[in-house]
Amino acid sequence: MESSDLTGCIPLIESNIRYTFKDKKQIQLALTHRSFSGADTRSVDNNQRLEFLGDAVLELIITRELYQRYPEHEEGPLTKARAQLVNRRTLANLARAVGLGPCLLMSRGEELSGGRERPSALADAFEAVVGAVFIDSGYEQTSAFVIACFGDYFGDLQILPNLENPKGELQEYLQIQSNQPPHYELLRMTGPDHDRFFECAVLHGLQELGRGSGKSKKEAEFNAAAEALNNIQSNTESKVEIQ
Repeated sequence: MESSDLTGCIPLIESNIRYTFKDKKQIQLALTHRSFSGADTRSVDNNQRLEFLGDAVLELIITRELYQRYPEHEEGPLTKARAQLVNRRTLANLARAVGLGPCLLMSRGEELSGGRERPSALADAFEAVVGAVFIDSGYEQTSAFVIACFGDYFGDLQILPNLENPKGELQEYLQIQSNQPPHYELLRMTGPDHDRFFECAVLHGLQELGRGSGKSKKEAEFNAAAEALNNIQSNTESKVEIQ
């Protein structure tokens, strides 16, 4: 959508997510891709700040839900379960389910290059909507929205994973495929010195297998490896091989 008129889209999105915004500017901002205003656009003009907020709120909501659902499990399995739930593929699927793609405001060039179906753009948009709901109504309403969206995905966690060492497990799996070990890249580091936030990717050759984030580089790599294993399992079920 190239026009800034979201009159038709906003009611559709609100219906799909079962939430009506008091401040429509929040959902409009959440649907504004960074390409919409041109290359010089600032983060206050698009959904990147809301995505940043929504990412943190989403992680808190999912963490709390897992903590309450599985009191018998310790940090390692809970972290693995969270990585299985919160990843770009899942978030992109949720964005598609509520119809975010066709409603995104983006440049013509971005649209022609497949931007509406790009998983990163869809995942960012979903997190931005989470941030928008949080700004509009606070934690409890946002939690209800998120848990409803993730309902089926929680159902897939019939047996909580008990993997304690995803980095080691990933390396062992890849060694069966080739002699090349995985390597980890720090994508970004944000926040003040006393409260750093890290995002890492794990790659095999040039192929990115997964991403993770956390309060330390070690935690981010742990979560990246956990997501990679989950992606490999999904790809294996779909008969897609690791390059």
